[in-house]
Parts: sequence; C-alpha cells; structure tokens
Amino acid sequence: MLRSCLVAFCVALTLTAQTPEITGGSGSFIHSLTKPYRPRLVAEVSFADSPRLEKLIRAGTIYLSLRDAIALALENNLDIEYARISPRLSDANSLRAAAGTLLRNVSTNISSGPSSASLGILGGANSLGSGGTGGSSNQGGVLSGLNVQLAGTAIPNLDPTLFVNYQAAHTTNPQSSTFFTGTNFLVTQYQSVVAGVQEGFLTGTTVSLALTNTLGLHQNSPNNDFNPLTSAGLQLQITQNLLQGFGIAVNNRAIRVARNQRHTSDLGFQQQVIATVANVANLYWDLVTFDESLQVKQQALELNRTLFSDNKRRAELGVIAGIDVIQSEAELKTSQQDVTNAETQVRQQETILKNVLTRNGLDNLAIVTARIVPTDHVIVPANEPVVPIQDLVGEALAHRPEVETSKVNLENSRINMLGTKSALRPTLQAVATLQNNGQAGSVNEIPVPVTVNGVTTLVTRTPGQVNSFFLGGYGTVLGQLFGRNFPNYTVGLSLNIPLRNRSAQADFITDELNYRQAQIQDRQLVNNIKVNVVNNWVAVSQARAAYDTSVSASQLQDQTLNGTKRKYELGTTTFLDVLISQRDAVTRKLSEIDARNQYVRARTTLQQVTGRILSDYDVDMQDAVSGVVRREPDLIPVIDQAGRKN
Repeated sequence: MLRSCLVAFCVALTLTAQTPEITGGSGSFIHSLTKPYRPRLVAEVSFADSPRLEKLIRAGTIYLSLRDAIALALENNLDIEYARISPRLSDANSLRAAAGTLLRNVSTNISSGPSSASLGILGGANSLGSGGTGGSSNQGGVLSGLNVQLAGTAIPNLDPTLFVNYQAAHTTNPQSSTFFTGTNFLVTQYQSVVAGVQEGFLTGTTVSLALTNTLGLHQNSPNNDFNPLTSAGLQLQITQNLLQGFGIAVNNRAIRVARNQRHTSDLGFQQQVIATVANVANLYWDLVTFDESLQVKQQALELNRTLFSDNKRRAELGVIAGIDVIQSEAELKTSQQDVTNAETQVRQQETILKNVLTRNGLDNLAIVTARIVPTDHVIVPANEPVVPIQDLVGEALAHRPEVETSKVNLENSRINMLGTKSALRPTLQAVATLQNNGQAGSVNEIPVPVTVNGVTTLVTRTPGQVNSFFLGGYGTVLGQLFGRNFPNYTVGLSLNIPLRNRSAQADFITDELNYRQAQIQDRQLVNNIKVNVVNNWVAVSQARAAYDTSVSASQLQDQTLNGTKRKYELGTTTFLDVLISQRDAVTRKLSEIDARNQYVRARTTLQQVTGRILSDYDVDMQDAVSGVVRREPDLIPVIDQAGRKN
C-alpha cells in the first residue's frame, strides 16, 4: 500500500509540474502513465496560400478560369477553412460523450460570402463585403463552446475514476470515565489511506472498489490489547438502477447524439462548400460582366471621340452649327466618366475575388497589383435542356444536405425523449456491498493497573495473554482481507417516489413539443426547397427569354444606329438623332450583357437549390476536406512579341 501511495504521489507531482513542452522520453513509463492528463495539441491554422495562384500569374496578370477560381476557394477560402474545424469539434464532443460527460455546442452556421462591387457605393464596406467571412455568417454562434445538458436522467460517468485520500491525525479527547479507556484523556495518533476506483456503465450500473486503511493507530489507553494497531477494509459496492436510468438505450443517448452531431458537421461543411462555390461562381461571372461592360463603354468612348473630332472639322468648314460640337464634347466627357466608373468597378471586383480566393493575398503586393483576366465566358446554349420540374424537385430533396440534417435533428429529438421518459419513473436502486475486514498489531506495552486486596500494581501484558491471530503487521492484515476471515454482506433497495412529479412531466412535455416543432420545421424545409426549385426554374426561363429579347433589341438598335449615321452623313437628319441612337445602342448592348449575367446567375442559383452545383463544377469533397485540389491549374499560354508560346 505504501508503494501505491508513492506512485500516486509521483503522478501528482508530474501533473502539477509547469512544463511547457515535453521533448524526448515518449516511450517512458511515466510518459505513458501521464498521457491522459497532458493536452492533445492540435495543428496551427496555416494562413499561407496554396501555390496554385502563383502558377496562374503571368507577367503581372492572373489568367483565371472558373475551375481554377473554385479550386483556389477550396484550398484557400477562410470560410471553408473555418468550417473544416466543425467536424473536429464534433470528434472532441464524441470523446466527451464516450466519457459520460456533458456535450458542448458545435456551431454549423454557413457564410454566404461577400457580394459583388456596386457602382452606387464605390469604396463602401458593403461593396467590398467582409472578406472571407462576409454575408450572413455569424460564425461561432452565441452558444458556441457551452455545455449542453441532455434533459432527463443523469448519464453515468463512463471513465473509471481512481481516488486516493491520505490523512494523518493526532487527537486528544477528555474522558468522563476511565472504565473503558483506562485514562481520563484519550490520545490517538494514526494515518489513514483510502484508495479505490469507481466506474459507471451504460446499463445504469455503478461499481466501486475501495481499500480503507488505518495505519499505526496508537492510543494511550492501557485497556487495548494491541497498540499500535493496523486495520483495513476492502469493500466492493454495486449499485444498479432498476427504474429511472435503467438500460443502455437511455444511458448511451449522448453518444448517439454526438455521433449524429459528427454527421451533421460533415453536412454543414458540405453546405459551406456549396455556398462558397456558388458565391465564387457569381463573383467570377460578375467580373466577366463588368469586363464586358467596360469594353462596351470604351467602344462608346472611342465612337464619341471620333464623332467629336468629325464635328469639330465640320464646324470649321461651316457645315454644322457650333452647338453640335458642344453637345458632342459633353457626350465625350460623359463617356469618359462612364469608363472611369466601370474601370473602378472592375478593380473593386478583382479585389473582392482575390480576397475570397486567398488567405493573405492582400498582404502580397504582387497579388494586390496583379490584374485578373477571366478566361471563361458565359456560353448560352442554343436551346435550354428540358428537365421535368418534378425531377428537379426530387433531385433537390435527394442531394440537399439540409434535408438530411433535418432528419438527423429529428432523430436527436427522439433520442433525447428517451431520457425524459425514463425520468418519469420513480428511483429504485439495488445496492449490494461486500466488505472484508482485517486488523493486526503489537501487544500493548502500556501497563494495566490491577488492584488486589486494595493494592494496585501495574501489570504488563505478555503475547500469551492476547489472541495471536491478530499479532503482526500489514501483511497479516492483507492475509485476513483476502482470506475473508471477517466478511460483511449487505443487500438493499432504495426507493424514491416523487408524489406529483411535475418537473419530470414538464421536461417530457417540452421534449415532445420540441419534437413536434422539429417535425414542422422539417416540413417547412421541404416545402421551401420545393418552392425555391420551382421559382428558380421559372427564373431561369424568364432570364433566358429576357436575354433572347435583349439580343434581338441590341441587333435592331445597331441597325438603327447605322441608318441614322448614314442619314447624318447625307444631311437628312440632325446630330441629336445620331447622339440619341448611339446612346440607345450602348444601353441595349449593356442590357444584353446584364441579361446574360442574370441568366448565368439564375442558372447557378438553380444548381445550388437542386444540390447539383458540386457535381456540375466537378468538385471533389475529398479535395475540399483536405484543402488540396489534385487537379493541375489551367495554365493559359502567353504569346510573346515573336509569336512564341510561353
């Protein structure tokens, strides 16, 4: 026993040592013994960008395809990196549940990402979004990291607990009579060591084994046969819940909830990947749209510059009035401002996209100053594929992770009700205790006063005057314990019946109502998904019709502009007619570009609401989990002045 105390003392010293890092000795006995009490360090978050972006830079320009933009987001996006931690938090929660302790809340909030640049709020916070955590992320949540107590019966502590208590005592108690102790003040000295282990089981059973030792009990009483005395008791106690808290299904509910939580964390990560991919696709196509709009406005600027030059020459020749020159110059200045605004919008959109696709790209001057050249352009098919709406709805219900998450939450509600249902029962426990006792010591050498014929003499005991069975040390005590010379047996029942049981009734009613609410939310989710699929299916059709109309209108306006210019050259129309026709042509062309953007956005949203966006963009979830996309980047060859490809 003393040896066990020394080992426990060494363990305590090891636990209280302020050692920041252990190097070497990983295979030692002490290292293995203290492993459960040392922190498990997790890897630091790396804020270094993947090398993919560097491979896409040519001569200060980033040649970016949509596939590479999505790959960069999977590797570098901070929203996705944030979501990667949630499954690991759920793993830690599973470890807590396996020990029978309280679960902790794990947040699975989804960030929709930043919005595109807007000319109406140039330089504003909204135009730039909030970086990698923009949109409505609210990451972390109010309850993140808090313990969550499952309602109902308490879950047993499934990790065995070793306890060791040591006590040294010296007491002096005055005595009212010397009959029992032989003295008017009893002085007692002893050392007490209690060591044991206790563990709970999923059946609702608690088992404890304890060894109680009283070492070196020394008293100043001459009436004791043995002094000093050593005693010990070895007790095995088993407590079994028979009503409340009985059964594996009740007591392992936290383990099952934690397992489901791990699954929902994976589904939440998939939702974040879907949201980020959709956001990147929209940002990319918006950049393509802004570039095309810039080109149209640059072309309009060149036309207005040419028109202004021609009008100046005609005014000098006296063919037209001077007011036409002033009007053409005003239109030129307006076009210059439009180009400046469009260029600013493109640069802002590039900055937003860089921030989404990198972790620290805005700290790298080469990336900050690099221009993005989109290598993909919107391709509108000649005919829209015909997919029955019921197939789209079925596909959405089969592939949307939110649907499965809702089902898992319903299952968690059913599991939680097992605990509150069990708590409705009275508490009935069966307790069985088996204890072995032993004691041993030396003959008391304090003389005993003996009075004969009125004469008192002090008599010292001899070994023959005491029971030799109890003579000895701690070895004799252990022999009596394991020889079961002095056993105690106790069997009992403990019944506790709450007469009104209102608290347990309220908890069960609350869980039932929460389950009904979860069923309603599940139905609402399914209905909302169906509505979103139908609405976005209609939106794609409307966007396609609007695009076709804008293309026809743009072509007709171009023909009108050409005819008006011809009339102006022949002198049959005024400069104002040409100016109006040119403005209308630019407006129609910009409307065509915007309609094409609205079409591709509607198509992306439909892919998102049907859950097809990851498969359509060939996103591998294993790549998303690891943060390393195995596909090589789409390297765009650059042609130098000699016509050679680099």
